[in-house]
Amino acid sequence: MSESPGIAVSSGSAPPAEAIPRPVVPAEPKPLAAQRVLPLRRPGRWITTAVVLVVVAQITHGLVTNPFYQWDRFRYWFLRPTILDGLAITLEVTAFSAVLGLLGGILIALGRLSANPVLRAVTWFYTWLFRSVPLVVLLVFLYNFSALYKTLSLGVPFGPAFFTFDESKLATDMAVAVVGLSLNEAAYASEVVRGGILSVDQGQHEAAAALGLPKGYQFTRIVFPQALRSITPNYVNQLIGLIKATSLVFYVSLLDVFGTVQMMGSTYPGDIVPLLLVATVWYLILTSAVSVVQFYVERYFARGATRTLPPTPLQKLRAGLGELRARARREAVV
Repeated sequence: MSESPGIAVSSGSAPPAEAIPRPVVPAEPKPLAAQRVLPLRRPGRWITTAVVLVVVAQITHGLVTNPFYQWDRFRYWFLRPTILDGLAITLEVTAFSAVLGLLGGILIALGRLSANPVLRAVTWFYTWLFRSVPLVVLLVFLYNFSALYKTLSLGVPFGPAFFTFDESKLATDMAVAVVGLSLNEAAYASEVVRGGILSVDQGQHEAAAALGLPKGYQFTRIVFPQALRSITPNYVNQLIGLIKATSLVFYVSLLDVFGTVQMMGSTYPGDIVPLLLVATVWYLILTSAVSVVQFYVERYFARGATRTLPPTPLQKLRAGLGELRARARREAVV
């Protein structure tokens, strides 16, 4: 069999055109506006949230529907003048004790950090003593202080007295409560202040000393402002404890919120539970107000220490609403 010239015939048969693999061309990606981001599914988080919501709903249902709480009597007592008078005493005692306790705590902390061994020993003994004695014992002791010392005098030790005071006239119920709480608060506040001062980097002390600044200026303008970032949250805890500790002034015949509730509960024994709820809610309101002030004070002293200040609750609300609107627009486009 002859072959045509110029035409080469292979021994094997050629594959069909359909069997030759073609290169895969990737599909063009969708534009970013058309792409939908799927969030990561977290079933454990949703289950935990559902359980917590069920528990909260059960507790709320029990508080609202249980007739034992007598919410009608709660509304009756909540803004009664006698309750508000007790609230005013609570605020007054707290304000005086907080200011005096903080000032005393600063002085004691400086004494603890002083190079004078006598000051260190005396301030250490003060802190040890008043942190060891229960507050109720201190208040009762001060309330009966006039039995030990009828008069107080100021003069030369073991010598003549220049001024003499009648202790019974000075030691009113309010004075006893403020002095007792202030002495106790100063002991705890001193450790808070001392810890805050020690938290300031040692280089700050050395830099201030290298500039030749007076000791007082170093403390008030360099060291203490930086220490306040550490002092504020810890002292606010002390302040909240002080608000609750004012309930003990009932033992020195001073009727604060709790003392008023105790007195009215003995007069109206059927309203003991709603009266206790009244005191509880007022304490919650006071501590919540202190927590709000704490947030803004911490935010103020965070300037220069953080790149961005923590957002306020209003800013968080605006950001959340903006995120919801943006998500709604994205879903509408899809």
